Amino acid sequence: MNRTTLSLIAGATALAAVTGFAVLTAPDPTAADDGVATAAAHLPVERSSLLCPTPSGSDLAETTYTSFTPVTKGTESEGSARLQPAATGRPAEKGTEEGTDEDVEEGTEEGAEGGDGEKAAESAKPEKPVLEHKEGPGKPVTVDASGAEAPALVGTAEGRFAPGWTVQQTTEVAAGTGRGLQGVNCSAPDTEFWFPGASTASERTDYVHLTNPDDSAAVVDIEVYGKDGALETTVGEGITVAPHSSEPVLLSTLTDEEQTDVTVHVVVRSGRVGAAVQALDDSFGGDWLAASADPAGSLVLPGIPEDATAVRLVAFTPGNVDADLKVQLASPSGLITPAGNETVHVKGGMTTAVDLGDVTRGEAGSLVLTPTDGPVPVVAAVRVLRGKGDSQESAFVPAAREVGVRATSVDNTAKDSTLAVTAPEGAAKVKVTVSAGSGGGTPATGTYTIKAGTTQNIEVPVPDDVEGTYALTVEPESDDTPVYASRTLTATKDGVPAFTVQTLPDDRGMVAVPETEEDLSVLQK
Repeated sequence: MNRTTLSLIAGATALAAVTGFAVLTAPDPTAADDGVATAAAHLPVERSSLLCPTPSGSDLAETTYTSFTPVTKGTESEGSARLQPAATGRPAEKGTEEGTDEDVEEGTEEGAEGGDGEKAAESAKPEKPVLEHKEGPGKPVTVDASGAEAPALVGTAEGRFAPGWTVQQTTEVAAGTGRGLQGVNCSAPDTEFWFPGASTASERTDYVHLTNPDDSAAVVDIEVYGKDGALETTVGEGITVAPHSSEPVLLSTLTDEEQTDVTVHVVVRSGRVGAAVQALDDSFGGDWLAASADPAGSLVLPGIPEDATAVRLVAFTPGNVDADLKVQLASPSGLITPAGNETVHVKGGMTTAVDLGDVTRGEAGSLVLTPTDGPVPVVAAVRVLRGKGDSQESAFVPAAREVGVRATSVDNTAKDSTLAVTAPEGAAKVKVTVSAGSGGGTPATGTYTIKAGTTQNIEVPVPDDVEGTYALTVEPESDDTPVYASRTLTATKDGVPAFTVQTLPDDRGMVAVPETEEDLSVLQK
């Protein structure tokens, strides 16, 4: 096996780890192979997968899906992106490679069992895509759905649409439990998720949505941790999610214990799933709680709305080691320490919650958590309230991954969107691009400096001719300084300040393809 082949395998492995589905363009066969290792190349992925949970169980729900891919150099000239309804698949009969048409439509007892969730499955008859994006990158495409019948979606983008493909699901619920604005970025499948900030309290109705994109069943465990440690669960182990389907699990059915703040840990034994928690409150509306960044010693929770009236921090550390965290707010003028909440002690294996009040005090802010001593891995999220009295609304900001190379927010409007960018460790420059609108218009770009330790709400340069919704793409220009960002979307209805916040992690559109450090072609001999 020569060096080029080894490099291709390594690159394809890296791509698969990043996107779940990824294909790599082969290196130029005419390139010189002189036995000298070269620097890793960054190439665009060629296939991406995203999963959108069931948006709402309310007949009053109105949902918008927005798909967008930024223009990326080096991609193929063809491709498309599509979102299709998740539908339970049927395994083929034992002893056959493919089931009959009758098996696909009606199913068989043997096939339905699936054998430990690993049997290959055939999908039900394909349905028409809910959204199909093929006009070209650089312009959003939207589609609307009404009522409680809108399904979970499984999406795939290929070719020029794959690098940085982003889909936002935004739902307005006019009344009832969970009323207000609920937003979530459709996510890539994975095998582990942490959700600090969920609840089993009587006034909350929290669902863990699990969506399986693959041809075989996924097997999932759901663990719940409260203020005193792990809660005893009855049916949280070995949950089977059928192929190409979505399973909402009501959190209160897993345990009899009612607790205001819990941490949910989703672990996939077999296969992959997308996961998100839908948190619905009787008094404070509802929103989606996206997964926290992976456990780490330091965390950043970017873009807490400046008019937040109450902020509640929920943190959890896996294992038996306690964590002591310094709490700071990255404000427009620098890092400040909230009076009375300078530190928080998180007991190992137990969920800790702290009320921070109106910590932003009318200014843009991001919460920065750092260890006071040795780092201990932690996950965290904040629940944010806006408004007063009976007109309060809730949303969540989880600990975020860095923007990295590039991140994108979609379903924006000039009047109702706020982009917050923070650089807690040092000054940074970022380039922000406004895309063409879903109804037309021209893109525009601006460059901004974020001072060290600050958060800035950026007034983006939206051209007057942009119609419909647009995408915001954030690209840091300071390689060595981590940057974090989020987008807040607002939609005040009948005096209620409805809102939702999505963090902007790296879109994973590019991947480094490593070269080996020595010529292993001698292995052919």
